[in-house]
Amino acid sequence: MNAFEWLVALRFLREGRMQSVLIFLGVTVGVAVVVFITALVNGLQSNIIQRTLSTQAHISLRAPEQQALRLPPSGAVAAKVEKRAQALKSLEQWQAWLTVLGREPGVSAVSPMVSGAGLAVRGAASKSIALMGVLPEQYNRIVNLRDKLKQGQFTLASGEVVIGTELADDLGIALGDTLRLSTQGARSDVFRVAGIFDMEIKDINRRWVLVNLRSAQSLLDLPGGVSQIDLKVAQLFEAEAIAQRLARRTGFEVESWMQTNTQLLTALRSQSASSSMIRVFVSLSVALAIASVLAVSIVQKQKEIGILRAMGTRAPSVLRIFLIQGGVVGLLGSLCGSVLATALLQVMGLVAKAPDGSPLFVLEVSPSLFISSALGATLIGLLAAAAPALRAARLDPVQAIRNG
Repeated sequence: MNAFEWLVALRFLREGRMQSVLIFLGVTVGVAVVVFITALVNGLQSNIIQRTLSTQAHISLRAPEQQALRLPPSGAVAAKVEKRAQALKSLEQWQAWLTVLGREPGVSAVSPMVSGAGLAVRGAASKSIALMGVLPEQYNRIVNLRDKLKQGQFTLASGEVVIGTELADDLGIALGDTLRLSTQGARSDVFRVAGIFDMEIKDINRRWVLVNLRSAQSLLDLPGGVSQIDLKVAQLFEAEAIAQRLARRTGFEVESWMQTNTQLLTALRSQSASSSMIRVFVSLSVALAIASVLAVSIVQKQKEIGILRAMGTRAPSVLRIFLIQGGVVGLLGSLCGSVLATALLQVMGLVAKAPDGSPLFVLEVSPSLFISSALGATLIGLLAAAAPALRAARLDPVQAIRNG
């Protein structure tokens, strides 16, 4: 492309001011819609994922179910698979697996846990709980419990416990008070409340009780063992692939968040599909708008095109003149559309607020979104201009001047 082609292309755009303004506005609005919808859907999905997965591991490894063979009364040989008893079973060689799993590609954090059912007793009041024994520093990398603390600290020294706000209210417990934790087999011990957390989920706040790993091993009759290993992965949507790989490698039961939250995953995929369809139809509308306006422009400028051809301008040069117009309109429209989308997102952020004044969700706007939108609109402009440009390049100079 030379300076002459750029000069003619820009002059054609200036001469058809109204057409150029309309097509420019169409591209601007189209790009703004694409950027706004994409940022909105990404923000909603991130908010849903954060609220759902902030309280659970991305991948959990547990001991496999035990299997036993029994003979039926008839005496015929048959196999019957029975689930293991409710007694906890430790993962074999779990300390060695912690090191191995920590080096696994895609895994960013590893934490052992002993968990089981129990009772929290304070005076005459008692509540059923999910007792969880953890190593605080490692578990905090899986579930950032320190950020959820309302009172106290997440240290879990010997004899300390961290509970939820709902359980504290149910038992009338304050920071520094004591309560008794008991489990099956008449095992029990007294703990001091070192912290009170709020996960913003009432069932978790009412049931979760965290103690250090050794205390849970004693209470749940699992000396030296752990009932599961929790993992956090760097890329959320790679969790299932990593889980399947670990299941083959370890022989443990491995479950990812994508298995336990299938409805959530379906909803996220539906949102992404809807967003993609909107982008496709908006892009098609923009392309048709550019193509139709340039087609009308060619009809109106047949005489000018014929004169250019008669003066020696080659067909490829005429083709590039109209491609330049499509590309320029797409690029400038995308830049203005990005500015408009940013303004709309700012307004959305001011309007979409919770009753306490905090944002309902964070709208994710990355530079890559603007760059991809600009490149996409420019490419659409070039492709949309291709058909009208080919038509202009094929015009016979004599017929164009005569009919123009």
